[in-house]
Amino acid sequence: MTAIEISNVEKRYKSLQALGGVSLSIEQGEFFGLLGPNGAGKTTLISIIAGLIRADSGTVKIHGHEVTGDFRAARKKLGVVPQELVFDPFFTVRETLRLQSGYFGLPNNDKWIDEVMHNLDLTNKADTNMRALSGGMKRRVLVAQALVHKPPVIVLDEPTAGVDVELRQTLWKFISRLNCEGHTVVLTTHYLEEAQAMCKRVAMLKSGKVVALDTMSALIRRISGSQLIVHMKQGDLPEDMRHLVTHPESAETGRKYSLRINDYSEVEQILARLRAAGVVIDEMQLQQADLEDIFLQIMDKGAL
Repeated sequence: MTAIEISNVEKRYKSLQALGGVSLSIEQGEFFGLLGPNGAGKTTLISIIAGLIRADSGTVKIHGHEVTGDFRAARKKLGVVPQELVFDPFFTVRETLRLQSGYFGLPNNDKWIDEVMHNLDLTNKADTNMRALSGGMKRRVLVAQALVHKPPVIVLDEPTAGVDVELRQTLWKFISRLNCEGHTVVLTTHYLEEAQAMCKRVAMLKSGKVVALDTMSALIRRISGSQLIVHMKQGDLPEDMRHLVTHPESAETGRKYSLRINDYSEVEQILARLRAAGVVIDEMQLQQADLEDIFLQIMDKGAL
């Protein structure tokens, strides 16, 4: 089943084209990353998915329910953790979650509320007024609010921005559990190591357009490849191999080169060529590209 279907969505703010024909599908049970630099259109797209703003054209469906024409059904399928800290200062944590449950017609939801608070380490703050919480605790409550009606689709917009390591670990443990139970998770974050660890598939936006959409492993293979880092004790890199160099730099002993490879089978060919050229290798390391390398390369190129 398709959890979110986005078809040719466009949004303009006067002269600014925030989204320029975005189309993508997210399947039920996926852990999906939506990445891009500031101003790429991520928050605009999330706001359209959540029904907070309307697209100028195109459609968005959540579990087959169009977000404007069938908005009640679509909202029940979706839980959104916003980027901004928004809270009502007149309620305790438990009252806030009960109120949120009421919005979805769930008046007797204390068992699940208790479980959510326990998993987000909020139990000892249940009767604390929202305005007395720290910023990290308020963000935990935002996550709890998004999950209080057990939505099959969860959207996390920068959920760990400015929070401590403990919250990150607590949050990802609980979200991973929900994902394993079948919930779809869509994550936007500037912490690319989190996206690489959690997401199986990612879309990258730049200037309101999708410039990459693939699995993490496929992006690594097709975009950036791997690197063989060699420290040369004697000799130098043959001229016919210099096109493989990515980041040549001086090393304490001899030369250090990073050579791009597309497949592990190329390693032996490179070593054989170096031996034939009289190169003596002091040290070598095989290093796989990470999501940051891929992100920077795609943003620089603008597309696959």
